[in-house]
Amino acid sequence: MQVEHSILVNAAPERLFSLYADVSNWNRWDPDTKASSIGGPFQTGTRGSLTPAKGNTVPMLFTSVVPDHSFTVEVKIPLFRMVFEHELLLVNESTKVIHRVTFSGALAFLLGRVIGSQLNKGLPVTLAKLKATAET
Repeated sequence: MQVEHSILVNAAPERLFSLYADVSNWNRWDPDTKASSIGGPFQTGTRGSLTPAKGNTVPMLFTSVVPDHSFTVEVKIPLFRMVFEHELLLVNESTKVIHRVTFSGALAFLLGRVIGSQLNKGLPVTLAKLKATAET
């Protein structure tokens, strides 16, 4: 199962990527994030943690970080895996921001539906706040 939303932002990819790289401040533009931290540089292989607005803190692994273009985070709990992809695509003088979440594992059918429903409501709000933050 997968959930995806996008928005066009009037800011350079570098500006948006700097907001992504500031992991401890994700909650300033992502209302679904209560807290987040990173245990090293913003690069592939670094680990961190994420506390959703509703739920327990989970470990995350930065499985791919491509400066000014994309980053991917993997969150695993027993029998369930979520992959959060964030892409920045230059479109004329704006940036198309894509957030995609993919669910897998034995509990994906059950948890994917519940979390997917929440993400379908929350991602557009998160993207709108990211846009407003990047454009100021």
